[in-house]
Amino acid sequence: MNSSPAESTAVEDQIDHLRIERDGLRVERDELKELLQRRQAEFDNFRKRTEKERSDYLQHAGMDLVRGMLPILDDFDRALKVEAGNAEYSKGIEMIYNRMYEALKKVGLEPIETAGHMFDPHLHQAVERVETKDAADGTILGEFQRGYNFKGKLLRPSMVKVAVRS
Repeated sequence: MNSSPAESTAVEDQIDHLRIERDGLRVERDELKELLQRRQAEFDNFRKRTEKERSDYLQHAGMDLVRGMLPILDDFDRALKVEAGNAEYSKGIEMIYNRMYEALKKVGLEPIETAGHMFDPHLHQAVERVETKDAADGTILGEFQRGYNFKGKLLRPSMVKVAVRS
Protein backbone atom coordinates (compact mmCIF):
# COMPACT_ATOMS: atom_id res chain seq x y z
CA MET A 1 0.00 0.00 0.00
CA ASN A 2 1.55 3.05 -1.27
CA SER A 3 0.11 6.33 -0.29
CA SER A 4 -0.03 9.28 -2.53
CA PRO A 5 2.06 12.37 -1.81
CA ALA A 6 -1.12 14.29 -1.01
CA GLU A 7 -2.17 11.73 1.58
CA SER A 8 1.35 11.74 3.03
CA THR A 9 1.31 15.54 3.34
CA ALA A 10 -2.13 15.41 4.96
CA VAL A 11 -0.92 12.88 7.54
CA GLU A 12 2.19 14.97 8.23
CA ASP A 13 -0.01 18.05 8.61
CA GLN A 14 -2.20 16.15 11.07
CA ILE A 15 0.89 15.00 12.99
CA ASP A 16 2.25 18.56 13.05
CA HIS A 17 -1.14 19.84 14.19
CA LEU A 18 -1.25 17.18 16.94
CA ARG A 19 2.30 18.10 18.03
CA ILE A 20 1.35 21.78 18.23
CA GLU A 21 -1.79 20.90 20.18
CA ARG A 22 0.25 18.62 22.48
CA ASP A 23 2.83 21.37 23.08
CA GLY A 24 0.03 23.86 23.81
CA LEU A 25 -1.53 21.45 26.30
CA ARG A 26 1.87 20.96 27.99
CA VAL A 27 2.28 24.73 28.35
CA GLU A 28 -1.27 25.03 29.70
CA ARG A 29 -0.65 22.13 32.11
CA ASP A 30 2.60 23.74 33.34
CA GLU A 31 0.86 27.09 33.84
CA LEU A 32 -1.97 25.43 35.78
CA LYS A 33 0.56 23.50 37.86
CA GLU A 34 2.43 26.72 38.67
CA LEU A 35 -0.84 28.48 39.51
CA LEU A 36 -1.81 25.62 41.81
CA GLN A 37 1.57 25.76 43.58
CA ARG A 38 1.28 29.54 44.02
CA ARG A 39 -2.25 29.23 45.42
CA GLN A 40 -1.12 26.46 47.76
CA ALA A 41 1.76 28.64 49.00
CA GLU A 42 -0.60 31.61 49.43
CA PHE A 43 -3.02 29.44 51.39
CA ASP A 44 -0.22 28.10 53.62
CA ASN A 45 0.98 31.67 54.28
CA PHE A 46 -2.59 32.76 55.05
CA ARG A 47 -3.06 29.84 57.44
CA LYS A 48 0.22 30.57 59.24
CA ARG A 49 -0.57 34.29 59.45
CA THR A 50 -4.06 33.70 60.88
CA GLU A 51 -2.69 31.19 63.40
CA LYS A 52 -0.08 33.73 64.53
CA GLU A 53 -2.68 36.52 64.71
CA ARG A 54 -4.96 34.26 66.75
CA SER A 55 -2.13 33.30 69.08
CA ASP A 56 -1.10 36.96 69.47
CA TYR A 57 -4.69 37.96 70.18
CA LEU A 58 -5.12 35.25 72.82
CA GLN A 59 -1.82 36.19 74.47
CA HIS A 60 -2.75 39.87 74.42
CA ALA A 61 -6.18 39.11 75.87
CA GLY A 62 -4.58 36.99 78.59
CA MET A 63 -2.08 39.75 79.31
CA ASP A 64 -4.88 42.31 79.69
CA LEU A 65 -6.80 40.00 82.02
CA VAL A 66 -3.76 39.38 84.22
CA ARG A 67 -2.87 43.10 84.19
CA GLY A 68 -6.38 43.80 85.48
CA MET A 69 -5.85 41.31 88.32
CA LEU A 70 -2.59 42.91 89.54
CA PRO A 71 -4.26 45.60 91.69
CA ILE A 72 -6.19 42.84 93.47
CA LEU A 73 -2.95 40.92 94.02
CA ASP A 74 -1.40 44.15 95.38
CA ASP A 75 -4.34 44.60 97.76
CA PHE A 76 -3.85 41.05 99.05
CA ASP A 77 -0.11 41.78 99.54
CA ARG A 78 -0.95 44.85 101.61
CA ALA A 79 -3.64 42.97 103.57
CA LEU A 80 -1.15 40.23 104.46
CA LYS A 81 1.30 42.81 105.86
CA VAL A 82 -1.31 44.28 108.25
CA GLU A 83 -1.71 42.61 111.63
CA ALA A 84 -5.27 41.35 111.94
CA GLY A 85 -6.90 40.58 115.26
CA ASN A 86 -8.24 37.23 114.09
CA ALA A 87 -5.71 34.54 113.10
CA GLU A 88 -8.36 32.53 111.21
CA TYR A 89 -9.25 35.56 109.12
CA SER A 90 -5.58 36.23 108.32
CA LYS A 91 -5.08 32.59 107.36
CA GLY A 92 -8.13 32.74 105.06
CA ILE A 93 -6.82 35.87 103.33
CA GLU A 94 -3.43 34.19 102.88
CA MET A 95 -5.04 31.07 101.40
CA ILE A 96 -7.08 33.10 98.92
CA TYR A 97 -4.00 35.11 97.97
CA ASN A 98 -1.92 31.96 97.44
CA ARG A 99 -4.58 30.29 95.29
CA MET A 100 -5.00 33.38 93.15
CA TYR A 101 -1.24 33.89 92.83
CA GLU A 102 -0.67 30.25 91.82
CA ALA A 103 -3.50 30.41 89.27
CA LEU A 104 -1.97 33.53 87.71
CA LYS A 105 1.48 31.90 87.65
CA LYS A 106 0.02 28.92 85.77
CA VAL A 107 -1.18 31.19 82.96
CA GLY A 108 2.20 32.93 82.68
CA LEU A 109 2.63 35.53 85.44
CA GLU A 110 6.26 35.77 86.56
CA PRO A 111 7.36 38.03 89.46
CA ILE A 112 10.42 40.21 88.87
CA GLU A 113 13.04 39.64 91.54
CA THR A 114 14.42 42.86 93.04
CA ALA A 115 15.96 42.37 96.48
CA GLY A 116 19.75 42.66 96.24
CA HIS A 117 19.73 42.86 92.45
CA MET A 118 21.16 45.69 90.37
CA PHE A 119 18.78 48.31 89.02
CA ASP A 120 17.69 47.59 85.43
CA PRO A 121 15.66 50.37 83.78
CA HIS A 122 13.99 47.77 81.55
CA LEU A 123 12.53 45.96 84.60
CA HIS A 124 12.51 48.51 87.40
CA GLN A 125 11.19 52.00 87.99
CA ALA A 126 13.29 53.97 90.49
CA VAL A 127 10.87 55.73 92.83
CA GLU A 128 13.45 56.68 95.43
CA ARG A 129 17.22 57.09 95.39
CA VAL A 130 19.03 56.73 98.71
CA GLU A 131 22.60 57.86 99.31
CA THR A 132 24.48 55.13 101.16
CA LYS A 133 27.94 53.67 101.61
CA ASP A 134 26.58 50.28 102.68
CA ALA A 135 25.59 49.11 99.18
CA ALA A 136 27.04 49.33 95.69
CA ASP A 137 25.79 52.06 93.38
CA GLY A 138 22.62 50.92 91.58
CA THR A 139 21.74 48.16 94.06
CA ILE A 140 18.05 47.81 94.82
CA LEU A 141 17.44 48.42 98.52
CA GLY A 142 13.70 47.93 98.66
CA GLU A 143 10.54 47.35 96.68
CA PHE A 144 7.44 49.55 96.87
CA GLN A 145 5.41 47.60 94.34
CA ARG A 146 6.23 44.22 92.83
CA GLY A 147 6.75 44.07 89.08
CA TYR A 148 5.74 41.21 86.83
CA ASN A 149 6.46 39.65 83.45
CA PHE A 150 3.80 37.77 81.53
CA LYS A 151 5.14 34.91 79.42
CA GLY A 152 8.50 36.63 79.21
CA LYS A 153 7.17 40.11 78.37
CA LEU A 154 7.20 42.99 80.83
CA LEU A 155 3.73 43.45 82.26
CA ARG A 156 4.55 46.02 84.95
CA PRO A 157 7.95 47.28 86.16
CA SER A 158 8.89 46.98 89.83
CA MET A 159 8.80 50.25 91.78
CA VAL A 160 12.03 50.26 93.77
CA LYS A 161 14.37 52.16 96.08
CA VAL A 162 17.90 52.33 94.62
CA ALA A 163 21.25 52.90 96.33
CA VAL A 164 23.41 55.80 95.22
CA ARG A 165 27.03 55.98 96.34
CA SER A 166 27.67 59.10 98.36
